[in-house]
Amino acid sequence: MSDIDLEKTLPSRTKFLVVVDETPECRLALRFACRRAARTRGGVVLLFVIEPAEFQHWMAVENLMKEEAREEAERILQELATEVNEESGIVPEFRIREGRKQDEILAMLDEDPDIRLLVLGASAEKEGPGPLVSALAGQMSGSMRVPVTVVPGSLTTEEIDEVT
Repeated sequence: MSDIDLEKTLPSRTKFLVVVDETPECRLALRFACRRAARTRGGVVLLFVIEPAEFQHWMAVENLMKEEAREEAERILQELATEVNEESGIVPEFRIREGRKQDEILAMLDEDPDIRLLVLGASAEKEGPGPLVSALAGQMSGSMRVPVTVVPGSLTTEEIDEVT
């Protein structure tokens, strides 16, 4: 049997996709995903989306802004990857994409069939869970190919540990 045939016979590993940024609710969603992945022997994919800048008058300025945003995304991903590894022993995959968050998440789900769960953190603020959670767990949830888990921003790490 060739290597390619052997790969086709092996079961794929379930991956948990977490959209990351520097919000507190992101860290809670990440903790949830890591604990679930560790218990199911799955993987974690960290997605950082760089949204288009509003300011696009000069190409040199726009390029500099993109470069700085990418460096910041890489810094955040490295920091979170260290936390993931320390908490769960998992080495996460990184993805940095440019575009609208919602569009890039949907594209990731289309491109990687091993992603079987999208984990989002909901803001605990009274204004609501946030536009991404509202769209993906609300209006679009019926057309998604994976379940969406929304981790409330009001949970403590102990409460997350209890449910995972």
